[in-house]
Amino acid sequence: MFVPDLLKGKRILITGGGSGLGKSMARRIMELGGEPVICGRREGVLEETAAELSDATGGTITWKPLDIRDAEAVDATVGAIWEEGPVDALINNAAGNFLARTETLSYRALDAVIGIVLHGTAYMTLACGQRWIKDKRPGNVLSIVTTYAWTGSAYVVPSAMGKAGALAMTRSLAVEWGPKGIRLNAIAPGPFPTKGAWERLVPRDDLADVWETRNPLGRTGEHHELTNLVAYLLADQSAYINGEVVTIDGGEWLAGAGQFNFAGMLTDEDWDEITPKKR
Repeated sequence: MFVPDLLKGKRILITGGGSGLGKSMARRIMELGGEPVICGRREGVLEETAAELSDATGGTITWKPLDIRDAEAVDATVGAIWEEGPVDALINNAAGNFLARTETLSYRALDAVIGIVLHGTAYMTLACGQRWIKDKRPGNVLSIVTTYAWTGSAYVVPSAMGKAGALAMTRSLAVEWGPKGIRLNAIAPGPFPTKGAWERLVPRDDLADVWETRNPLGRTGEHHELTNLVAYLLADQSAYINGEVVTIDGGEWLAGAGQFNFAGMLTDEDWDEITPKKR
């Protein structure tokens, strides 16, 4: 779909880049000639991922250990990255989430998720945005949110709060920073299997089967489908897209939003029973 040098010369900072979707994004960026800078809390994982992707693609990748919940650490790390060369884009991918009955949550549990999903996303965006503006450089911020950012969702309330805030930030700064040459967009993925997320969010195999196939396409997303969308939104060819959230979920949220979508479960006999007879 894409020319091999689509992202050539672009340096792209990815939070949560050592594993899961972040790792897949970094690989795709390298395949298209870009240079990812991956950040995360686990230094060993970052080092292993960088070595693996470098061997697999022959491309350039660097890494920095970082806890994005720490505002001072974010500023210092982004500053160190800038000394090696400014980045052209930021992907806010790092996230935290777990299933819980909300009345059982402690303040620490709430902060653990919001600290990453909302505060960390804002800290990273500000750290990059301030430098782009100071240097009069264009910039591009792509945040990974979720479809329940605009609907809310039971049992993942801290995540819903954080993702809603990240989406509001995206739309607000798209207007405020657009005149400065900085565009902001978001992607709202449906179920894309990753080991860590599935272990935390899907406690039983039978629930996984329902969750993974309840969208109209009846399957989970494949990582290359998401990373190709990421590549397009990072590329110069999408330069007029600003302040948008692109949903990639096989139609899942639309299926859940329609009040009568349950009718997809009806049998032919059921339809024969309820269909008005021709006179």
